[in-house]
Amino acid sequence: MDHAAVNNYDEMEISLSDLFYAIYKKIFFIFLTGLLFASLAYLYSKNMIRPIYESTAKLYIINRQTDGVITSADLSSGSQLTKDYKELILSRIVTEQVITDLNLNDTYEQFQKKITVNTPADTRIIEIIIRDVSPGTAKLIADQIAEVSVNKISDVMETEKANIIDYGNIPLNPVSPQILYNTLIGFILGFLISCMLSIVIYLKDDSIKTEEDIEKYLSVSTLSCIPLTAVHQVKRKRNKKSQGGVP
Repeated sequence: MDHAAVNNYDEMEISLSDLFYAIYKKIFFIFLTGLLFASLAYLYSKNMIRPIYESTAKLYIINRQTDGVITSADLSSGSQLTKDYKELILSRIVTEQVITDLNLNDTYEQFQKKITVNTPADTRIIEIIIRDVSPGTAKLIADQIAEVSVNKISDVMETEKANIIDYGNIPLNPVSPQILYNTLIGFILGFLISCMLSIVIYLKDDSIKTEEDIEKYLSVSTLSCIPLTAVHQVKRKRNKKSQGGVP
């Protein structure tokens, strides 16, 4: 092989159609790998991850400045108070009281991780969202935080107590793990990994299989080709002769 042919071989271009064909040839292996990863993700999510349940209690904040009448100023000040309430619900004065009342074993830091406080846009509503491995405990915590919050915070801020709109619900289904989502991610991951592996195997394979490969990679024209069946017949005849057999 001359130097020019070697350079041409080293600088060959791989077309997208070649890569797609390499993936197509391994499509059964690719889908099988995707299904394997999906099955592993499903089993792991189903059996190894503890389910987490979510319960939500809601408060309504308003700062009534005159008895029996709610003015626009009351509504405006109530909107501002929701920001203060949101911070105070997560404060030690509320959370440690709840831990004591329910006789929980959580530390302040651990307990805080269970609480999410949201304020829907343009409302005076506060959502207290609790996540726990027990649906019953999640409801108890949500209810107790709502009760403690409306009393403690009104004393601290010297404002009217918030109203409890909804107590916590008892969740029937866990919010985590998302088994279907994890299974789908597992399939996609397995599919992509097997596709990349198929492409790498294709790019690493530098063997010449057809006369088109000879012209493409070596820049050498083929004069003729011998069918594979003819080669096999010649080999069989030679073997019989060497063994003393009759062709």
